[in-house]
Amino acid sequence: MNLLSRVACPYCYHRVDGRRLWYQCTGRGSPGRPGCAAARDEERERETGNRALSRPAFPPTGRLPVSPAQAACPKCGGVTGIRACPRCHTPVSANFGASASPLIAMVGATGTGKSVYLNVLGHELVNGLRRRFDADVRVSGPTPDDLFRGRTLFAQTAQATSGRREPVVFEWRQKRRLAGLVDRFQTTYLSFYDTAGEDLTKQDTVYDLAYLSAADALILLLDPFMIPHARDQIRLPDVAVRAKESTVAVVNRITEALRSSHGVKSQRTIRIPVAVAFAKIDAFFDVLGPDHPLVRRPVSPPPAYDEAGGRQTHEEVRALLHQWDADDIDAHLRFNYANFRYFAVSALGEQPDYANFEIDERGIRPFRVDEPLVWLLSKFNVVPALGVR
Repeated sequence: MNLLSRVACPYCYHRVDGRRLWYQCTGRGSPGRPGCAAARDEERERETGNRALSRPAFPPTGRLPVSPAQAACPKCGGVTGIRACPRCHTPVSANFGASASPLIAMVGATGTGKSVYLNVLGHELVNGLRRRFDADVRVSGPTPDDLFRGRTLFAQTAQATSGRREPVVFEWRQKRRLAGLVDRFQTTYLSFYDTAGEDLTKQDTVYDLAYLSAADALILLLDPFMIPHARDQIRLPDVAVRAKESTVAVVNRITEALRSSHGVKSQRTIRIPVAVAFAKIDAFFDVLGPDHPLVRRPVSPPPAYDEAGGRQTHEEVRALLHQWDADDIDAHLRFNYANFRYFAVSALGEQPDYANFEIDERGIRPFRVDEPLVWLLSKFNVVPALGVR
């Protein structure tokens, strides 16, 4: 198989041939033959955890290198143009398989705020980033709950069953100029899988999370409240500190899982780009002061990743880790990852009422939540980067 034709399904994370996708029956049938009814699909349930009833999926016939846009269902004869993943049978967009798409995994320990961060990041994707980069961005599949419609925070994410939970998938479509001559449309799929923190508390459950093995990039969300010297600098209610496990222990388990799933030997570093984002940075605004580089909000960011600004943020966060006596985190990352960068983010922009799970009455004011993603997108040439030779 041509390696360029292999793409990862954003729902089950298996690599498939984008030129030979399956089809899904429409259920309309053909003259004299009733359409197929929706039924349980054991493959889809096993691969994605989705138990919804669906109509049957079937493979293309013939040996053409590229399957046709439409095919007749072998059971009911109805013609369909709905494409589906050959492994999990989940319907995919007609644009899927036309270009490679990075699979971005997101992980973090209990209480880090992954669900909140993912929800706010999704809102930024379909609003701010869409306009900033002149792209068509939409949710592909079920639309997640919207935090912006109320003041109640999400409940804790349930643990995955057999390492499977349905991801949130975004479709990013842009016009790209090839070789400075021809304008083409390129579609990128961004698949985010919201792990429960409990999935990272034991090494065996980390290995069960199959999406890590397929990840092309990683957003590693860390909680500064779990760092004792950082926590001592601010006043927090007891309920705000969900876990006190060593942060470097959590990162080490993720490292071991990545080494195992990607086949990285101990004498080598992991090469996938990793955005290490410290969440809830708003809690430290008063300590850092209004003139600190991590506190200042970017003004009218350009339609590109700011490499110089990103490097400054990286060094400022590294300096904080040393101040917090957490340089063991930095040492672990430097000696195990070839390409990582620090970020300081806040999904809510203001500390919530932790006891009542309520967002501040002034609403959500995201702070730099999109920077880790924009950096990763620049690594895959989905967006440009300023200051990179």
